[in-house]
Amino acid sequence: MQLLRERTKYSHAIWLCLSLSMMSFFFLQQNSACNTFITNSESTNKKNDAMDDEPEAKAGVEDYQPGSAEQYIMNNLDQLGFNKANNPATCHIWNDNETTTPEVYDSLVTYKKDIDRYNEIIEKFNPVPSTMDMIRQDQGGGGALQSIICDSLRLHPDGMQGIFPSKQLSFTSSGYVEPLLPPMRSHKICDNHRRNLMSLDYLVHDFEFMCKKLKPTSRLVLLDMGASLDFHGTAVTPIVTLLKQYEKFGFVFDHIYGFEITKKDPNVIYTTSLPEEYIPSYHWINVGVSSKEGDKLNPLHSIIKKLNEDDFVVVKLDIDTSSIEVPLARELLEDKDGVYSKIIDQFYFEHHVHLGELAGNWRSSMNGTVGESLKLFSNLRKKGIPAHFWP
Repeated sequence: MQLLRERTKYSHAIWLCLSLSMMSFFFLQQNSACNTFITNSESTNKKNDAMDDEPEAKAGVEDYQPGSAEQYIMNNLDQLGFNKANNPATCHIWNDNETTTPEVYDSLVTYKKDIDRYNEIIEKFNPVPSTMDMIRQDQGGGGALQSIICDSLRLHPDGMQGIFPSKQLSFTSSGYVEPLLPPMRSHKICDNHRRNLMSLDYLVHDFEFMCKKLKPTSRLVLLDMGASLDFHGTAVTPIVTLLKQYEKFGFVFDHIYGFEITKKDPNVIYTTSLPEEYIPSYHWINVGVSSKEGDKLNPLHSIIKKLNEDDFVVVKLDIDTSSIEVPLARELLEDKDGVYSKIIDQFYFEHHVHLGELAGNWRSSMNGTVGESLKLFSNLRKKGIPAHFWP
């Protein structure tokens, strides 16, 4: 609780500083209050800045750094039975201390506490205004205002690693993310499947890091392939939950493209399913997507390739048809033109493979093995496309 109070106090001070700064034309020269805040914060954040500099310098497409537990799983797929298409159970890596090694098991026990702490901090984080609105007003300011904005998104004085003493986070081109581990969504389904099946509480985002990559000209774009806004009849769909979290940290999307093959009445979509705040940015496209490269209904071709690397781009793929989904994912991985790894900042994909804990949900849609899925997502991250399992 003390950490949360300190983080909140820090964030409030920064946003007060930002409000004051927008009143003056020359931010650094005329806003003495902000200069004082920056000076007083330097010693507190010295360790932070040193930590940030190193990962930022390493954020090349070949510098994916997996957590040690993830690396162990990847190195022992055969031993764990994850390369077999016989619906292997996977929860034992979390619950059985004899499945892996004492070190791996203990690290996962600690990680479970870490991820709970992270979600508590995310939940209590005070929402901030649009980061891009502020950054766009700072053109000519040398990036000083953006630096303060992004610092306000820091969740712990020691950065993301300060929340995860287990040191199990993986590092990607978009900062720290959750490790790639089965059961390919929240580990809590191992204890309460029904309650946690659609939870997003296993996802980790490094908003401070992503903020620092933004440019004054950046557009924020989300491509949703499989845009079932009335998903399973739940009150709040997973994609809206994800959007809300991005918005909480000031990432407000300029364009949201929703492709959905199931025919829907547009009147229902816009009056009932879609929250009002998304009306200005949402593009409802009620057709299926194509996996054929270069096809106009392949959104990777017709939308993503029309963007540029300064844009902040999120892609979600969940159409429950492996014959279309997998080729699209592999198109990203092959990246023949070297475009996708430069443009896509986050990629979410529900990959239906033979996995014991989810066999009852996926049924006939399963294709491939847990090992193949882990390798696909790991290779995407190595390519420079931070990939996450989607529920």
